[in-house]
Amino acid sequence: MRGQLIWAEHMKSLLVVALGGALGSVARYKVSEWVLYHSASALFPAGTFLVNILGCLLIGVLAGMSMRYDSISPEARLFLFTGILGGFTTFSAFGLETFYLLRKGELLIAGANVILSVIVGLLVLWAGFNLVMLKGH
Repeated sequence: MRGQLIWAEHMKSLLVVALGGALGSVARYKVSEWVLYHSASALFPAGTFLVNILGCLLIGVLAGMSMRYDSISPEARLFLFTGILGGFTTFSAFGLETFYLLRKGELLIAGANVILSVIVGLLVLWAGFNLVMLKGH
């Protein structure tokens, strides 16, 4: 019986994240599409930039509300933070985690997170891309 309860709660959490993720992904697509349509230049990735900035603003407001008022339930946090904002942009989660590290005075770890995420992320992207390109030859 207990195992079934745990499984049901786990499935509920997965569905909450999936629903939020779907909504966040659609919002990301629509915002990016709108920016691309109204953009003067296609050189700068303005759609992605705006989505990342909006995601950071929203997660900042929600995290602040959650801490100040303790008004966001664990299920709502899962839906909003992991689901909607995770589907919208994971950059907001990266920003929030780095912000929390900075608030705790963990400057070295926060800096390492920023530098490693960007540099290692670009390096493995490059490696993955080149791995696929080399396979064809």
